[in-house]
This record gives sequence, C-alpha cells and structure tokens, in this order.
Amino acid sequence: MNVMLQIDALKDVPGPLHLAIGVFDGIHLGHQAVIQAAVDSAEKKGGTVVVVTFDPHPVEILSPQNAPRLLTASRHKMHLLGRVMGIRNVLVVPFTQDFSEKTGEEFVNALLAASPGEGIARICVGKNWRFGKGRSGTTELLREIGKVHDFEVSAVETVKLEGMRVSSTRIREAVGAGDFGIAEALLGRTYTVFGTVIEGRKLGRTIGFPTANFTVHREQLPPTGVYAVRATGSGDGWNGVANLGYRPTVEGGAMKRLLEVHLFGLEHEIYGEELEIEFVEFLRPEQKFDGVDALKDQIARDVEAARAILGL
Repeated sequence: MNVMLQIDALKDVPGPLHLAIGVFDGIHLGHQAVIQAAVDSAEKKGGTVVVVTFDPHPVEILSPQNAPRLLTASRHKMHLLGRVMGIRNVLVVPFTQDFSEKTGEEFVNALLAASPGEGIARICVGKNWRFGKGRSGTTELLREIGKVHDFEVSAVETVKLEGMRVSSTRIREAVGAGDFGIAEALLGRTYTVFGTVIEGRKLGRTIGFPTANFTVHREQLPPTGVYAVRATGSGDGWNGVANLGYRPTVEGGAMKRLLEVHLFGLEHEIYGEELEIEFVEFLRPEQKFDGVDALKDQIARDVEAARAILGL
C-alpha cells in the first residue's frame, strides 16, 4: 500500500484522481459506501482511487477532553482499507492545530494544487460531512469549486440498517457493551482490534498457558472478561482464549486493563508483531481465584470452552 503523509505527495499518483475523503474511523458500512463511490468512479472513467483521511482523529486536537476511543487507530485503518476495500493509495493528512485553522476552501485548493496534471475527477464524501475551520466545508462548497476546476462531487447518503443509522458512535457503544452482533452488522465485518505484542512478565508460561500481551493503540475494547478469540498476522492465523482485565489473582488488581491472549499452537516468539484480534464470544467475567492452581484449572476449562465455540 502506498501511504502518503503529505498532501504534496499526490503529484506522484497517476491521475485523474478519485478521492474519498473522511475520518473513516471503523471503515463501517457508511464509510465503505463513500469509498466505493470513488472506486466505481475510477472504474468508469479511469484513474486512481485515493482515500484521504486524518491522523490523529480531529477531536483529539479540537476537543481532547471529548476524544473518543477509536474503532481503528491509524495502522489498523490502513490494514482494513487494504483487506476490506482493496485500496492501494491512502493520503493520511497530519491533523495539527495549524491544519485545523485552514478553511474548507483552502483544504480543497491544497488538494487541487498537489494533484497530477490530469487533476481530480471526483471527490466523494458523506452527505452531512463538514470540514475546515468553523465547519466551513460542505458538499455545496465542493460543488461550487468543482464547477470551476472541472471535478464532480458524490455526496453519499447516510447508510441505515433496519432503521438504525450506521455511525462510529453507535458501533463504539455496542462494542463497549459487548454487543458484537450490532457492531458486526453496522461494520459489515466482525469487530477486531489491532495490537502490537509486547513483552510481559511471562507468568502464563510458568503455569502452562503462555500468553501474548497486547497494546491496542487507544482502540475501543469490550467489557472486562474472558473471550474466545481469533488472531491473524504475518500471514498466520490462530485460535485462542483472551483475558481482558486486571489479572487480579497475580496482580491484586492494582493496574490498568491488559489484553492477554493464549494462542493455540503458537510455538515461536512474536514480540513486536502486529496482530488483528477478533472477539468471537464472551466466556465469563474476570474473577479472582484463591491461588495459582485454581487459576490454572479455570484457564484449562476456558481453553476447552473456547475450542468448542471455535469449532476445534
């Protein structure tokens, strides 16, 4: 995937360009509709699809106290754009305080100035999306600029599913409540988190259940507990059982939430690797046991329950 970190990099992409622009946190069905509009346009008229998104999430700069947990941090978003949508070119615009001062018109003019000789053929956005300082950028503004610079605009309608508006906020609420059914329906895929394997205290291997510890880059996690999971990364895939919680038996509960996954059949070190974790089914709440032996017995039961759920 060609990931560009500066608007000027657009000049090196074969034109004309068909741009899908948005924050796209989650790559849910609504986001997919906007991106698909650009894909369809490029297939019809020729040229290159470029997804234009922002990092960090604009709210982290404009109102950090209200910044949400993410459905997809930037690296996860790139992964999904490739895996789910087959996108090959992404422009990640650094969203800084200075950038937030640009008007909608200034942003579009910057895209036009950086475009290759063939220019921009189409810009696709959600119908209600607003951008630029003071939310000055609208679909009406895009169309006005498009008339001058000869590009078309697709304002994609909000996607609804059984009367429910598809939104990142609704999905975030569903995941936080452990309702994977709603999350999956609105995403059009199973809910996953993207994590980097970090070195832990290696306590799991001392009781026969080695675990991979994950940092998940501020992504939204489900409720604390034990889950049957699937993991993919580096061309490999594993089934497993995960504990999301505070490890009260061995830590006394005095620490932040951790995601630990015991992957069935994993026999090599994967420190530093990035894995996508799918929460398949909730098994039980996290609990404190009388000692390590009781914990070990329960983990063995969790493994058997997860294997049954995962069809192993």
